[in-house]
Amino acid sequence: MSAVHLMHKRRNALLAGLMGLMAQWSGAAWADHTHSRIPEGQKLAPWAVYYSDKAPLERFRAFNLLVLDSLYHPPLPPLADAGKLLLGYISLGEVEQHRDHYAAVKAEGILMQENENWPGSFFVDVRDKRWTKRVVEELIPDILHAGFHGLFLDTLDNPGHLESSDPTKYAGMRDAAARMIHTIRLHYPHMPIMLNRAYDLLPLVGDAVDMALGESVRADYNFQTKTYQMVEETDYVWQVNQLKSAAKQFPHLKLFTLDYWDPQDKAGITRIYQQQRAQGFIPSVATVELDRIIDEPR
Repeated sequence: MSAVHLMHKRRNALLAGLMGLMAQWSGAAWADHTHSRIPEGQKLAPWAVYYSDKAPLERFRAFNLLVLDSLYHPPLPPLADAGKLLLGYISLGEVEQHRDHYAAVKAEGILMQENENWPGSFFVDVRDKRWTKRVVEELIPDILHAGFHGLFLDTLDNPGHLESSDPTKYAGMRDAAARMIHTIRLHYPHMPIMLNRAYDLLPLVGDAVDMALGESVRADYNFQTKTYQMVEETDYVWQVNQLKSAAKQFPHLKLFTLDYWDPQDKAGITRIYQQQRAQGFIPSVATVELDRIIDEPR
């Protein structure tokens, strides 16, 4: 059998498995298909983000929604069988060196400078149609075929940041990022999607996503001092307003927050949960490494 035939055979098998998975998931009683793709009756809180495969399954029992790394994660079938909504991580504004597709994307010449805050992760030119094609036809099918129900879209605040820093060199980055999200939605109409930050995109894509996440809204980690600290009040208010404005424009949006704090400071964690719930958000608190589960103090 030729290499071309082998490639098509593998692709057809992958798509067949994907269609079966989507049919099984879409068998749930969906809410309004034109807006929220979250299954009707699905509980969303408590929720957690975890980017490792070390924790035993028992540690996830309390959570109804889990954002997990698409490569390094606990076994998915037992979590899905327990009724948990599983979102697989995908970085759309950057490509990390440890990802399987890094070499191919680099060879296409669409990677840009390295993210100085995250060594080994490189900005990607989202204006290039080859990137959207790879995301839609390869990366997302692989994530769904692994057993995830939907996606957690990360690093999409980068395109707008780059365009603002150099409007000439990076012209069109923001619009291209928005088009990519709408393209994903067009190809996967029933798939739950959570968008991380990217507040400048929310007015453009709020109809295409189901959940908006504010990261480091109330508390964050300072990499210079290596300490956890509260976000400046002006920044906190700004993020709160961004999230609430998006929900006002798109009432179906569920608003989440992810804050980072010292796991030993139970009182501080409790205070963050209380403040975020008072704003109407669905909160979670974690360590900056996102490689351990932090339970809400009771």
